[in-house]
Order: sequence, then C-alpha cells, then structure tokens
Amino acid sequence: MAASELTPHKHAFTALNKSQGMELVPWLLGFLGKYPEIMVSAACFLLLLCRFRMRRRADRVPTNWPVVGALPAVVVNAGRVHEWVTEFLRAAGMSYVVEGPWGSPGDVLVTADPANVAHFFTAIFGNYPKGEGFAAMFDVLGDGIFNADGESWSCQRRKSHALLSDARFRAAVAASAARKLGGGLVPPPDGLAASGAAADLQDVFMRLTFDLTAMFVFGGDPGCLAADFPSVPFAKAMDDAEELLFYRHVAPVPWLRLQTYLKIGHYKKMAKAREVLDASIAEFIALRRERAADDATGADLLTSYLACQHEIGKDGAELDAFLRDTTLNLMVAGRDTTSSALTWFFWLLSKHPDVEARILAELRAHPPSSTGAGGHRTAAELKRLVYLHAALSESLRLYPPVPFEHKAAVRPDALPSGVAVGPTRRVIGSLSSMGRTAAGGGGPAGGGGGCDAEPWHDGSDDGLHLGEREVTAEARAGAHVERRELARALVQVRGVQRGPPHVPRP
Repeated sequence: MAASELTPHKHAFTALNKSQGMELVPWLLGFLGKYPEIMVSAACFLLLLCRFRMRRRADRVPTNWPVVGALPAVVVNAGRVHEWVTEFLRAAGMSYVVEGPWGSPGDVLVTADPANVAHFFTAIFGNYPKGEGFAAMFDVLGDGIFNADGESWSCQRRKSHALLSDARFRAAVAASAARKLGGGLVPPPDGLAASGAAADLQDVFMRLTFDLTAMFVFGGDPGCLAADFPSVPFAKAMDDAEELLFYRHVAPVPWLRLQTYLKIGHYKKMAKAREVLDASIAEFIALRRERAADDATGADLLTSYLACQHEIGKDGAELDAFLRDTTLNLMVAGRDTTSSALTWFFWLLSKHPDVEARILAELRAHPPSSTGAGGHRTAAELKRLVYLHAALSESLRLYPPVPFEHKAAVRPDALPSGVAVGPTRRVIGSLSSMGRTAAGGGGPAGGGGGCDAEPWHDGSDDGLHLGEREVTAEARAGAHVERRELARALVQVRGVQRGPPHVPRP
C-alpha cells in the first residue's frame, strides 16, 4: 500500500485522539471539582515528596505547612527525634519555631541556645512555669513535683531535698544497693555470660533500677530483676504510661480529644495503666502503714513522709493522693534516668575497649578498703574513681536521660536570641542538642566546646571526649554515686560485648 493511501487514515486517527482529549479534559475537571480532596491530597503528596528528595537531611529545617503545620516532618522523624532536632537546630541557628497542626494550642519554640536556656531557667524563672498544658499532657503524674509549679514545686523540692540529704537515708541506700548488686544484678549477667547467651542490657538496667528505686521509695523489693525476668504489673504499667506520654507529644490534638471523648485508643490504654499504678502504690502505702505501727525506724522515703504528716498538712484521702503522686514521680525519676544513663554508658563502652581497660586499671589501683561481699566501695572511695566518673559524665552529655524540658511563658517575653514567646507559644529546651553542638556548649563530639582533649574521642558524633573539667568535678548527689557503683560492679565482673549490629536511638 502506498504511503499516500495511509495519510487520510493517519489524519483521521489524529483527529480522533484530539476529540477524545478534548472530552477528557472537562470530565477530569468535573471529577476534581466533585472530589477536591483528591486533588489537594495529591498536590500535598507531590510537594512533600519533591521537598524531601531535594533537600538533604542534615541541612533542612521542618516546613510549617498550612493546616498541618510541621506534623509531616514530626511523623517522618518520629524514630529519630533527638538527632533530627539537633540537625535542624544546627541549620536554623540553634532556635526554631515549630508550628502545630490546626486545632493545636499553639506553636513551639525549640532551642538549644545557652543564652535562651539560661534566660528561662534562671534569669526570669518565675515567668516560665511548666504550664497547664504540660500538666494536662502528664496528667498521670498528678500533682507531683514534675507537674508542680510555683509554691507547690518549691515546697515539694525542699521536702524531698531534706529527705534525700538525710544521713540515715543515704546509709540505707548504700546498704540496699550493695545487697541488690550482690544478689540481683551480678548473678543474671554472670549466668548469661557463662552460657554465651545475649542479654538486653536496657531491660536488665530498667529492672534493676525499678527494684532499687522501689526499695528507696517504698522500702520493699518488688523482685523485677530475677533470673527468669518476671513480668511485674507495676513496671509494665509505667512503661505503657511513658509510651503514651510520648504519643501525646506527636499526635494531633483534635485526634487526642476525639479518642478521649470516645474513650478509645490512648485514653483507654492510659486509664488501664493508671488503674494498675494506683492499685500498686496503694498496696505499698498500706503495707508501709502496717509496718510503721510496729517499727517506725524505716529509712525509705514513704516512711519519712508518713512520719512528718503534720508538716505536710494533709490527711485522709488528700494525704493518700499526695503520697500517690509524690511516690510515682520519685519512681519515674529514679528508674528511668539511671537505667538510661547506664544503658548508653555500656553501649559506648562496648565501642571503646581501651576505655574499659583504663577503667579496670583504675579499679585495680584503688581497691576497696572493706572486705565486704562483692568488694563494694563507700561513697568516699567511689569519688577516687575519677576516670570512671569522667566517662559517665561524658556519656550523660551525649545521651542525657532528660533530653528536653518544657516551659510556657505566663507573660509575653523576648528571648536573648530575639524570638518572641508568650502564652500561645511554648518553649522546649533541647538539652540533648546542647550537648552535641559547639554553639550549645557541647564538647568536640558535637562539633566544639570548651573541654581539653582526651583519648576517648574518635571524631564521630558518638565518640567520647574527656576533659580536665569533667575529671575533677564532684559527683552530683546520690544518683551519680549509684551510677558509678553499678557501672563499677558490672565492668569489673564481666566485659561487655555488643550483639548483632543495629542503630540505637535515644
């Protein structure tokens, strides 16, 4: 067939395509007009996809989108929150305003600027309480010291400081820790090491510090750390509650309110956890009251609070609520901070066998003067372990147990960086980012700082750096003494080796 014979058919086919295309356009426009949400969703998806692909992770700051705010970036980085915050604060000059989705109570200023942090923590501390929003988010903690503001916070702080500083209480803490180390911590890891099995050190430390804190607070050992790693409802309820508290930070407020109204989701799970917490603490309080009737010499914090009921000025149900909130706050503070610090310390130690060898050499150079079981040292003897103290301090800088702090300005204010804050703009100080950035005052592991160089630093973000300032610093209260003794016991008994490679997250 000649080419001239194909031409009319070709033109007819082209005309048909044009006709169909002209009919398709109005149909598509009509469809999108009828279902506009599809067009909006597709457009948002394409914009997000292009933006995330075009911008490198380390250089971007979260985009505050209309309606949804910075929620997409929060969701994408939910598994690496603290690294992500450090990255965008570096890019943004150490302070950045993150807008919430529609319906949220306000924006959040995230900062790691030391001047800003000093401003709302010390300079005008009274203008920056935690705020009603913080108390509502952490409602499971009741009116304890974590949620308290103003005079209530000052009163609880004075009372707890007086009890924690008591010589009798500190002696009881040392004795309880020694018993637990000999009968609880060392045997399980020792048995696992003998069998060659792997252990989740974070779980071990969470169980250990739960038992120790319960002994200090309630005067009883719940037995969470045992050879068979039993399930303890009190500890499980604390884990569930803390998981839900994190969920409340990232979930949209309207969605949280809907679940609360329908009594489903996070509301239902938190109600169950709170029920277990209340029942467990009530049982401890009842047991302690029974024992106090026969023996009032207990050195635990609950016994001390019961003995000074007249100073507290509460009785009946009001006193029970006060004891519940106070003891739960102390349990959260004592368990999570120490277990987190020890977990990260041993993870870093497993990466630096030379540091482990140096710690062991220091332990051999400063043996305990007593010959008690396990060779436990006194608080004065622990202070001589300056390299161990320095290693723990550096681990705390890189992985602080409390990585951020909430604040809310009562009256409008301007921070030293020039950012305006007020009742509708909360402030979050990122202590984790401060320890990892030069501008935040961190050491070389974060890119700079004011510390002298020492061998424990490999140039990476998870390297360790020891300076003269850390080595000569005094231990802070009993918590750091406890961490040193626990670290000393496990390092001296068994070396630590990492399991299969994985990427840990704070």
